[in-house]
Amino acid sequence: MGIVGKPNVGKSTFFSAATLAAVEIASYPFTTIKPNLGVGYLRTQCVCREFNVKDNPVNSICIEGVRLIPVELIDTAGLVPDAWQGRGLGNQFLDEIRKADALIHIVDASGSTDLEGRILKPGMHDPLEDVKFLEREITMWMAQIIRRDWQRTVRTVESRRADLPSLLESRLSGLSIKRSQIIEALRKADLNADKPTRWSEEDFYRFVDTLRRLSKPMLIAANKIDIPAAEENLERLRDSGYLVVPCSAEAELALRRAAEKNLIKYKPGDDDFSVLKSTEITDRQKRALEIIRERVLRRHGTTGVQEAINAAFFKLLNMIVVYTVEDPERLTDHNGRVLPDARLVPSGTTARELAYLIHTELGESFIYAVDCRSKVRRGEDYVLKDRDVISIVSAKRRA
Repeated sequence: MGIVGKPNVGKSTFFSAATLAAVEIASYPFTTIKPNLGVGYLRTQCVCREFNVKDNPVNSICIEGVRLIPVELIDTAGLVPDAWQGRGLGNQFLDEIRKADALIHIVDASGSTDLEGRILKPGMHDPLEDVKFLEREITMWMAQIIRRDWQRTVRTVESRRADLPSLLESRLSGLSIKRSQIIEALRKADLNADKPTRWSEEDFYRFVDTLRRLSKPMLIAANKIDIPAAEENLERLRDSGYLVVPCSAEAELALRRAAEKNLIKYKPGDDDFSVLKSTEITDRQKRALEIIRERVLRRHGTTGVQEAINAAFFKLLNMIVVYTVEDPERLTDHNGRVLPDARLVPSGTTARELAYLIHTELGESFIYAVDCRSKVRRGEDYVLKDRDVISIVSAKRRA
């Protein structure tokens, strides 16, 4: 998941809040010189309480029935207008989002930073301009990559030596763009893939922009939501057509750090916190915590950081969580660990595809799967559901 946006909107704060990584945070552009890589977590209700068992997670964490599943996050430096042409720190940062499956666009909803990331009074900048600018930067960056060999590509297509989706898939393989996304972009842009020489400039950019939306889906984290001017812009951001999550990265970071020191009880995504060591918290800290509770948690339900990460994977990428076990009665792996693995897979994944994801040999020798809730055998074409608990039976082994 790529965390993107212009300078000084809170990207590094969001990243730190999501990962508790020590990154440099400051109120000036280009604080992030190199991208930060870290691990955040998806939050989902674990099935342990439904099955009334004490689980032993291996690839994730379970806290009081909440399963936290690790996901990779990348925090890139701020983009400025015409970054695709090398302005600012330019293509270096666009290149960092090549492998991102989706993007979280951190927007200063309070309008207190201009397009260059310079500090303004709240309300002086229109955050919708940030959305349009980032769309253009990524589209132009992708167009630049496709343009490099475009004439040879179209000649090859029209001489029928290869089809356009195959050639573009090869050209864009480093951007994690799939053939199916290229075909869908051609369809949605209503373009003839067999005659690309007939495309106008407008056709070409319409195709690239459509491909951007499909291959790098994006949600908006409307940050600094606790600043009054942000409330006025929230609905306008929602009218942009994007999924928008109101967010206060600073509030989440403060809560996570307090929880890390055992001063409060708080899990990422909770709607409130409780103080554990009131004698060790200063009056100033108590006031800060109460402001977070009043201005953020009670008004918006959460700080929005965890909600944004969850929405990016569960809504933008349409992923589900499946638990895999070897013993369908005990819900254990071969080491006797209960519900050890919570796997994130695309919606629509079949039982055999799950077997392949676990191990190639398991997929090749697949016999059937067992639905651990119903104890019913499922065939290779069974489409997995969110929170399924599955045991794979193969000619080689069980998993």
